Amino acid sequence: MLDLLPHLVTWRPAASGQRCAVATVVGTSGSVPRPVGTSMLVSDAGEVLGSLSGGCIEGAVVESALEALRDGGTRREFFGYSAEDAFAAGLTCGGGLEIHIEPLGPGPGRLRLESLNGLARRRPGSGAALIRRVDAGGSGAVVVADPPAFQAVQSAELAALLGAELPGAEPSGAPGPGGASRMLLAAAAQLEPLLRGGRTGLVRLASAGDCRPEPVSLLVESRLPAPRLLIFGANDFGAALLPAAKLLGFHVTLCDARPAFAQQDRFSAADEIATAWPHRYLADQVGAGRTDSRTAICVLTHDPKFDVPLLQAALGLDVAYVGAMGSRRSHSARIDALRRTGVAERDLARLHSPIGLDLGAVTPEEVAVSIAAEIVANRSRSAGLAQGSVSLKDASGPIHHYAPTDHDSSAGIPVRQEVPWT
Repeated sequence: MLDLLPHLVTWRPAASGQRCAVATVVGTSGSVPRPVGTSMLVSDAGEVLGSLSGGCIEGAVVESALEALRDGGTRREFFGYSAEDAFAAGLTCGGGLEIHIEPLGPGPGRLRLESLNGLARRRPGSGAALIRRVDAGGSGAVVVADPPAFQAVQSAELAALLGAELPGAEPSGAPGPGGASRMLLAAAAQLEPLLRGGRTGLVRLASAGDCRPEPVSLLVESRLPAPRLLIFGANDFGAALLPAAKLLGFHVTLCDARPAFAQQDRFSAADEIATAWPHRYLADQVGAGRTDSRTAICVLTHDPKFDVPLLQAALGLDVAYVGAMGSRRSHSARIDALRRTGVAERDLARLHSPIGLDLGAVTPEEVAVSIAAEIVANRSRSAGLAQGSVSLKDASGPIHHYAPTDHDSSAGIPVRQEVPWT
């Protein structure tokens, strides 16, 4: 749902206040085009924002969404491949999608279009999260403006969504949490890592003595402020990497010690431009708390007086990616210089140099594609997903890789968790 927010403010039905329903992928099996959390909005006039499958099932989902708007109820639909009925709505890729459909609008705890519009109008790149009830018959949502600071056990809205009570607030007045509050505490243990990690996941709260037809299910979508990409080197390669990094959702900073180079118009797409010695700038950013485990660092200066002190500092940080441009010969000389400064072998092994995937890149634009591809591949390997960077036509197995556990990257990869709360 959060992926639709940038487009919501210009979508005519939302701007005019039309009634809408949201259809969301809450379960997958086999090969599917989009992961858990993917959503599509449908207005009561049949207008659509978003896509769930690229076209295979959208028509049937729209019909179900219009029915939900007419009767006001939520529903779950399953779409899979049907070899018997060639005209059935299904996925030609052979997988299956479970779709939760819920009308937006007034009602206790219901997700409202006004709340989504409010999130959409916030500063681009700021954090936000949604916690939605998506089990059979379940509905409603909690909007979270600051995911890292959210305290689940203190949220009356979350307690109401679960039909639970805040710890210590049982009608009996008995000390300690009762069953409902234990459910809230168990939800907190699962929700907060997703919220703080900027990830998407389905959390099921199962109880051995629960008579409900299925566990309470919560879909958590969390987005943190954009991760940073620090590009060191105001040159042709830095200029080409800027738009590629923006396309991947990074907040991009270009840094160069030479004002005449850094202040060229071709770098104006950067979110920030810094004129400073690279290693000193990086130290200032670390000291200000502006780097984290999602940060990527690309050293494109190709000059030992800049590269060596910068890489010495960068390789000692907990960041997602450190890459440096240069030939194999310059890389070897750089490694020797870093060893002399005392950089440990385990840290040297983290350095991506020569930078980029081997795509046969020559021009600055091609090199930018290879660097961006390596950052994506490195992120996937960190999540235990992609095992090699080869052409899809020469590979086998799944095309789409989604994390099976909550080990993840910054990219909002979906997670499915099921935990008992008693």
